[in-house]
Amino acid sequence: MKVQTIKTLGELKAWGYQSKSIKDELRDNLIEKIKHKVPPFKGVHGYENTVVPELERAILSRHNINLLGLRGQAKTRLARLMLELLDEYIPVVHGSEINDDPLQPISRFAIELIKEKGDATPIFWLHRSERFAEKLATPDVTVADIIGDVDPIKAANLKLSYADDRVIHYGMIPRANRCIFVINELPDLQARIQVALFNILQEGDIQIRGFKLRLNLDMQFIFTANPEDYTNRGSIVTPLKDRIGSQILTHYPQDIETARRITQQEAKIGAQQQESITVPDVAKDLLEQIVFEARESEYIDAKSGVSARLSITAYENLLSTAELRALKAGDKTTTVRLSDFTGIIPSITGKVELVYEGEQEGAAQVAYHLIGEAVQRLFPNYFPEIEKLRKPDDESPYDAIISWFFNHSEGFDLLDELRDKEYKHVLDAVTPLDDLLGEYQPTLSKEATYFMKEFVLWGLVQFKQLSKYRFTEGTQFKDPYGSFINDL
Repeated sequence: MKVQTIKTLGELKAWGYQSKSIKDELRDNLIEKIKHKVPPFKGVHGYENTVVPELERAILSRHNINLLGLRGQAKTRLARLMLELLDEYIPVVHGSEINDDPLQPISRFAIELIKEKGDATPIFWLHRSERFAEKLATPDVTVADIIGDVDPIKAANLKLSYADDRVIHYGMIPRANRCIFVINELPDLQARIQVALFNILQEGDIQIRGFKLRLNLDMQFIFTANPEDYTNRGSIVTPLKDRIGSQILTHYPQDIETARRITQQEAKIGAQQQESITVPDVAKDLLEQIVFEARESEYIDAKSGVSARLSITAYENLLSTAELRALKAGDKTTTVRLSDFTGIIPSITGKVELVYEGEQEGAAQVAYHLIGEAVQRLFPNYFPEIEKLRKPDDESPYDAIISWFFNHSEGFDLLDELRDKEYKHVLDAVTPLDDLLGEYQPTLSKEATYFMKEFVLWGLVQFKQLSKYRFTEGTQFKDPYGSFINDL
């Protein structure tokens, strides 16, 4: 039997429906998912052993929850995913502003309607997708917005005095009765507004301009907050914190593999881009490593955080850079190049907060620096480490490459807009690169080979074995001493 066919209170009673609080709904459905080994928070990666168990414990404890973490740590996504733990449909008194339960009405409207019509009281079924309300806390939010206020127009139309509770216009929270209600960036909410939440969280009554209504609201509150906001823009008042059952700390991905899964899941890549552009695995790792470097950079404010959105938008920009290059060159397919990473700089500069030293360097220069640092960090994963100090007679796997550049003291130019055929021809000219890749990366795919050749050159620059000069059309690699000695 489909529940939507039940249209009256009498039919609901005959069916045997029993009321259940929203916190019990969440708890019971979570228990069922755990019993059947169904992940309750699909699409959230890296939290399996940290945040998710704490969230599950909070739900089992029937707690209101505060998710505390830096920007881009999936706080709002976790809150939205809790919708899947609600029952698919719940019955509501037809015409109720605050989603009254037909068996446990709380508003004056619903109580009087049931008293008048009895078992003939009409009901409708509310889907769980409609049981989510969200409010971004900003300084201009008022008590009337979230709790309610006296409505003079309603008083005039109904010919009621302001002393009658029927003149109240309910705010967002009462209208979200039996729903999940999320307040994002809670510390930005003025203290007097936070105080207005005390009774709702604990006693279940609301106060509006002298009215004290006993509305036993049935809600699951989820708050989100950024640790930086505790000191910079505001704070959560202590009595309110005391009424929030569980505070859960979120975090950024702790390894590149997890970060890659998030990026690949969230990035908006069209079918045409997927078919025409190949992205080597090392390029995907390098992209994520850039974000990891940003979170540790001395030029970037760590308290502000570096959002996971940086890697997502950077990946989209990376593919668009390769796509634009291929379109201009007339290539139907192409492979991402390391030089394409200059195209992600707008994604970096727009999503990081620089400290004073970073401002002095300049946002674009900091972005270039992060790309170089990421190359240096990943380089030992693929090739032998380059020692800073070694004896003159000691041989290095890179000697042949450095000698090649020494003998080509005029420099080696790698232009950004080269067609794929020309790009490969230019890199193939550095013949020692083939020997190095053949020895240390013999299983590379053909598409990844040329990215790795460029990766080697960037790595040698980072370890100061070569020098690199960026100009408008591309990049020039040189031996740092060759031109000087030849001039002598």
